[in-house]
Amino acid sequence: MYLQEVRTYQNGKIYRSYLVRESYRVGKQVKTRILANLTRMPEEVRDAVRAILQGKKLVPIEEWEAPDALDYGGLAVLEQAWQRFGLDQALAGVKSERKRKLLKAMIYGRILFPSSKLALREEARGTLLAKACGLEEDDLEEGDLYQAMDGLGWLWSGIERKLYEESQPAGASLVLYDLSSVYFEGDGPAGLAQYGYSRDHRQDRLQVLLAVATDSRGIPIHVEVLRGNRADSTTLTGLLVTLRGRFGIQEATFVFDGGMKSRWNLEILTGLELQYVTRATQAKLQEIIGSLPEDRQLWLTDRTRVLEIEYQGVRYVIAGGEWRAQRDRERRERRIEKGEELLRQIARSMRKGVDPVNLGSQVGRALQKIQAHKYFQYGVDTKGRFWWKLDRDRVKEEEAIDGWYLLETNLPSTKASDQQVLTHYKRLAEVESAFSELKSYLEIRPVYHWRPDQIRNHIRLCFLAFWISAQLGTEWLAKGFTEEVPKVLRRLQSIRLVQLSSKGKPVISFLSRIPTELNALLHKLNLLPLFSHPPKWIM
Repeated sequence: MYLQEVRTYQNGKIYRSYLVRESYRVGKQVKTRILANLTRMPEEVRDAVRAILQGKKLVPIEEWEAPDALDYGGLAVLEQAWQRFGLDQALAGVKSERKRKLLKAMIYGRILFPSSKLALREEARGTLLAKACGLEEDDLEEGDLYQAMDGLGWLWSGIERKLYEESQPAGASLVLYDLSSVYFEGDGPAGLAQYGYSRDHRQDRLQVLLAVATDSRGIPIHVEVLRGNRADSTTLTGLLVTLRGRFGIQEATFVFDGGMKSRWNLEILTGLELQYVTRATQAKLQEIIGSLPEDRQLWLTDRTRVLEIEYQGVRYVIAGGEWRAQRDRERRERRIEKGEELLRQIARSMRKGVDPVNLGSQVGRALQKIQAHKYFQYGVDTKGRFWWKLDRDRVKEEEAIDGWYLLETNLPSTKASDQQVLTHYKRLAEVESAFSELKSYLEIRPVYHWRPDQIRNHIRLCFLAFWISAQLGTEWLAKGFTEEVPKVLRRLQSIRLVQLSSKGKPVISFLSRIPTELNALLHKLNLLPLFSHPPKWIM
């Protein structure tokens, strides 16, 4: 049955009739008959009959219920990405379906509102996070979240392998490797949390080291959590063993910063027939520049060029830039300024009869702390007076190489030009940038994790969130969009979904008005189809 509108024309006027018709068959013929004429019925009655005939529900206005609109936009993008990237298959080793859903909720939470697991349930209120993961808000209990997280340990190698196969179907030919640190506000787990060199400038806090390897696009391949006092150069061998054993990487170029460089590591890489690009020390740069003939010294005035040199049987590439030169000058000026103020304070406060040896030790430690020791000469004269002066020769030496840095590689020139070697190293900046993103997921530091395995699993959840963001970032970059993925997803969360219900049962869902700027963003990223109608998981 259906409601038909019939139009007739008489004397230039249009007359409308509304008929309820029914289709039926007589043999092979399809015929219709009129069941009712609703022409004289009020319009709202005709609309109600039309809705009923179309299978829609009719609810009196006073029975409609509209709870608060729920944050939805970022979750819609994440849910689509989760399905496209095959994350359900990556977590298939977690046998409990409920635990898989809890892990998914924690990963989404890491991206959309970084917080401790104690706060996840509270942060998820007013959003569709639980619904997107097939859960209820009451399921996000701290104890359940920890139990789900604890199951990651023995499955992790398989999860990383599946992620690698998804993102690297042809295998990685370039591996970027870097380290960072994460400190604890409280006592970390015994043995793993240690005092050490802090990249966060918090030597007063226990910390752990994060080691991350990515491909050339910045998509993470492997993460490891190491003791907080581990020397950088001792971490590379373990990485090589893991990458070869877990991922089957036999031929690749490894790019890492100077802190991981040691002669032993370079010999291992060469012995395994693996290529590397790393940064050499400023002392080695000065040594090489000092060995150059006068005509090549003049080349150093142009920082837009790249110079390749073979020195003592090793291939080096010298590169630089005006921005780096300005940064080096400003950094040196700040350190000299701090050093001069420190030395003036020491000179004013020095007592008579002070032991010159003790004083020299005290001054040296103070200058080392602010990284200004190399710029000054100081001592105590025969009359017991403290003196100091700026080492202008040392400053002049540094000024000559401002903005320049030295790269060492065993890549043959037939395989990579000097410019390609430089490009490989510059991509390492993507890993350093990625670290800031990875650590943003640790905004609430893992102070309540007292066991080493909980720390590692906490970082692994952040790694999975980081992996999804990096994959989306690669796709968006291809569209010419460079904004950080988590920030975009958090902005999209302001797109809300309103759900009308009757007697506690959902009837219809619709989106709140999308602001013009977000609509333009969705169009640019080709995400508008996601918001054409609510997905099935909402209902």
